Amino acid sequence: MNEMRDPFDGTFDSLETLVDAISDVLQCPVTLEDANHRLLAYSSHDPQTDPARIATIIGRRVPEKVINSLWRDGVIQQLISSDEPVRIPAIHDVGLGNRVAISIRKNDHVLGYIWVLEVESKLTGLALQQLKKAAQAARTKLLQLQVHKRKQQEGIQELFWKLLTGLLKSQSQIREHAAQLQLSLPSAYQIIVFRFAEEINETLNPHIHYLITTTQRVRIVCSAADRDQLILLAGPVGKTASKQDFADFIQDFMQRMEDRFQAAPVTAGASALIEGDYTRVEASFREAVEVIRIKSQFPDETRTIFYSEDLGFYRYLPGMLEQKRLHNIGNPHLNRLWEYDREHRTCMLKTLEVYLTHDCNVKDAADHLHIHVNTMNYRLTRISEIAGIDLKNTDQKISLYLDLKLERIDSDRIC
Repeated sequence: MNEMRDPFDGTFDSLETLVDAISDVLQCPVTLEDANHRLLAYSSHDPQTDPARIATIIGRRVPEKVINSLWRDGVIQQLISSDEPVRIPAIHDVGLGNRVAISIRKNDHVLGYIWVLEVESKLTGLALQQLKKAAQAARTKLLQLQVHKRKQQEGIQELFWKLLTGLLKSQSQIREHAAQLQLSLPSAYQIIVFRFAEEINETLNPHIHYLITTTQRVRIVCSAADRDQLILLAGPVGKTASKQDFADFIQDFMQRMEDRFQAAPVTAGASALIEGDYTRVEASFREAVEVIRIKSQFPDETRTIFYSEDLGFYRYLPGMLEQKRLHNIGNPHLNRLWEYDREHRTCMLKTLEVYLTHDCNVKDAADHLHIHVNTMNYRLTRISEIAGIDLKNTDQKISLYLDLKLERIDSDRIC
């Protein structure tokens, strides 16, 4: 290498030309990725490589297991916070050989990364300085690419909002809009909604975009933020769609938002899997939002549930509550217990709810309430006497259980 001349002081026709130039200068295989680890260019004619690089080239993005390892080892954190080259020791269990990487930046914003595979010897001194110059040369190209992608993304987001609000009524109209945006719609999809504790702002949004872009469990086709809600249209990665793949993505997204960015969603809900009919996006969105609404009313009972079909009787409670209010229907047994609790400052209603929730298991209910089994039995006897309840009657217990759930939505009468 010639110390007197900057080999990257000039213009390059394409990212491929730039990457080949970096490879020629450093005499190493090189890949260039965007900020979300999608492959943009890689050096040609590299006889020596490793499994991670091969998988990246074939899949056009870094494998998720490699990204996870780099986060776990603190590598991504270093690259995000520094404009200096970072040396990465081999991670053999994910097929990653020794590397040096550098972030391509505009001020504090990361545009992408250059990865250099060290084959025969380590990069030192001058080579590392040349790598920094290469990152500066790549910045202009990535900024141009970013402008183009932003315009396309704005068009896709506009289409998504039209689908969410039901403005597009026919399949042919929807597919025509998608074709104009060069957007490939999957054969099946789900609408997934995450609700955060606060409004999605400029700080939170890049973290969200990073995770939904790098996931390889499902394909995120469209995304939109509405105050504290993140709305996604997700399709399968392969030809077949598995409900478990989507559920795994939801749990994984929530956990990684917490682990990496300390900003986990409060809850999430999803629609059923829809086969091809994109006129049903609006209804699917409403379904996902309704799941979240029900979960917010019963957070402990529904914490691990994401689908309406898995909510069981909870999905019928809104309709039952509407009838209860419309016809002013009450449960006299529960009313008697509530009056007794109010006069004597007891919690018989709560005791009954816990007992029924634990499938009428006295010991489990007593453990939950942190009382002795004998105390629990005494309370159950008093509940039967005060409210006129037969705790051996299955139909009556089911009715009481449902009415207690409705009370939880409709009032603050339960302790």
